[in-house]
Amino acid sequence: MAEVTKSQTATRLGIDNTPTVTHMVALRDIAENVFEPIRNHFGVPVGISSGYRSKSLNDAIGGSSRSQHCHGQALDIDADIYGRITNGELFRYIRHGLDFDQLIWEFGDDPSVANGNPAWVHVSFVNDGTNRGEVLKAYRDNGRVKYKKIR
Repeated sequence: MAEVTKSQTATRLGIDNTPTVTHMVALRDIAENVFEPIRNHFGVPVGISSGYRSKSLNDAIGGSSRSQHCHGQALDIDADIYGRITNGELFRYIRHGLDFDQLIWEFGDDPSVANGNPAWVHVSFVNDGTNRGEVLKAYRDNGRVKYKKIR
């Protein structure tokens, strides 16, 4: 739980980032269905750069009002933190090996480039049978973050 609720921004601004029981259930579900399978598959530590965000924290960082982070359903994972696997390897494993709602190649190289590497990987999971399996790439257009579907 500490991995998915830790926030330097929340600490710095004195924001309470404690999840509710409902959020903790969702966090357990994404841990069991996405995060632990990743760790087991690669056998290496993998860093979470953002997990659960309270509404106050999400507002403070300028996150989307529809962010699944606020429901405990999303993780931003950065394998590059430890350097034993790449974010590209992580993305490809999730895409082809796990059930997910949304998977986003966050900036970095183009996903069509051999051995391409996103800056980090966003993945969400909902445990009610409605995972969409949506795969997107984040990019900037005139300073705004936009998303496009990728195959």
